[in-house]
Amino acid sequence: MRFALVIDALGIPPGALVEQRVPKRILLEHGVPTAADKRQIQDGIKEVVWVAALKPTNIGVPAFDDAVRQYLEIEVLTVEFRHAAKPPRLIELIHRAIPYPLVLVTEHSESVSLSLAHKRWSQGEAGKVVIDEVRQAALNPDAPSTQEAAFLASLAVSRLPSQDLFALYDGMLVRLAALEASRITGAFASPDSPERTSALREGLDLRARLERDLLLLRAKAAKEKQVNRRVELNLEIKRLQDQLSEAVHMLRTGPTP
Repeated sequence: MRFALVIDALGIPPGALVEQRVPKRILLEHGVPTAADKRQIQDGIKEVVWVAALKPTNIGVPAFDDAVRQYLEIEVLTVEFRHAAKPPRLIELIHRAIPYPLVLVTEHSESVSLSLAHKRWSQGEAGKVVIDEVRQAALNPDAPSTQEAAFLASLAVSRLPSQDLFALYDGMLVRLAALEASRITGAFASPDSPERTSALREGLDLRARLERDLLLLRAKAAKEKQVNRRVELNLEIKRLQDQLSEAVHMLRTGPTP
């Protein structure tokens, strides 16, 4: 199984292993808003396995509980998708359906992805948990790149922050962001300070926003017939390109002292 690339990297203690199949009805009964989503789960998922439950009692890391979120344990799941599946939506649905923070490893058409998403209490419904943005990275299971190999080497539970389960899970998310940045900069480096972590996240978010804006502006400029307006759009495109270069520079160098 190609899941072993990530599961082995986590270095899960034997006492945390569960290794049980999960019926798809569990996903269907939780966090599935539409009939179309239910069909995707039924038709797109081949197998779900609950690999492990990382708890204070088996990894020695305290639980976390405040007004925003409660992390009592972290679940590790593997999901094998069928060829016709639509992974992005299914990955989001699975994260929604599991009330605990989730390390989700998925396989689709011989490729493997790791996804993570922080969870918090819903402001609108008492006792309900909602997800923040899902972060995902594809990995080459047969020949990991240099950046992917460095990322996997940093992912062992014993090497992650151990103040509490929130810090541990956030450490995984930071490393996932660092992997995303390494595909831009060419080198993987896990941030070594809160300032560099903040700069990494801001740089990635800014880059994603600028790339979306550039795509829209270029499409608009290509359709514009008025010369003056086209010049204005091209100047705006140039301004965003300069900002994009600055965002990439931030990812390479970190925050300005």
